[in-house]
Amino acid sequence: MAGTRTLAILNERIVACELCPRLRTHCAEVARKRRRAYADWEYWGRPVPSFGDPMARVLVLGLAPGAHGSNRTGRPFTGDGSGDFLYPVLHAAGFASQPTATSRDDGMKLTGLWITSVVRCAPPLNKPTTEELRNCAPWLDEEMKLLANLRVVVCLGRIAFDGLLAHLTRVGSLKARARWVFVHGAEYKLPGGLIAIASYHPSLQNTNTGKLTRAMLLQVFRRARKLAELSGTDRGWRLAMTEEPQRQKEKRWIGWRMRF
Repeated sequence: MAGTRTLAILNERIVACELCPRLRTHCAEVARKRRRAYADWEYWGRPVPSFGDPMARVLVLGLAPGAHGSNRTGRPFTGDGSGDFLYPVLHAAGFASQPTATSRDDGMKLTGLWITSVVRCAPPLNKPTTEELRNCAPWLDEEMKLLANLRVVVCLGRIAFDGLLAHLTRVGSLKARARWVFVHGAEYKLPGGLIAIASYHPSLQNTNTGKLTRAMLLQVFRRARKLAELSGTDRGWRLAMTEEPQRQKEKRWIGWRMRF
């Protein structure tokens, strides 16, 4: 399909990008030194391409690759704690073919879902500069155009949420941002009919403290699936069986939906 080929070409261009010297130096240095646990790995060490189904109706927008996760494996949310938390949820929600993501060659397939990020290289301390965010912005603009079936954008974290707002501003769809507030579970109708859902990022800081639980994230992706009008198998009961009861944690979160 033309869309598939075009997204593949875009990914090739992303991988070849050299616009940000600080990021390229950092990623190459991490790949050279490696973490002791991954001493036998050949790190990817380049900008990380997007991953998923070119016919996707749901887009997952993250912040940036992890230094020893995606920067090592070359695939979004693969090989670190965030991915270990996210992919079982995607599998339970019927988007991922398997719950475990370890490498580009692990057989993982996504259906109805495309994963990308606002920054394509692992930044030092997970903090990209304003210039680096600006350099990466055109990739997201192109990607949004090429995902012709897109209906829902799930923003993982505030920076991803702000990145989506910045995209809408760049393309002239958003005039004012004051009414857009990042709150876990909030929904917004975007110009052109898309719907955005805000979610806490599945970082270890959020998941280890219980700020974000798998049940909370599963609820987000179940909602995204419903809004995208996707059929399929919900395996949420399997995910529930792997977790300890978290009713008290769930009381911390009340889904807040906003439609403008």
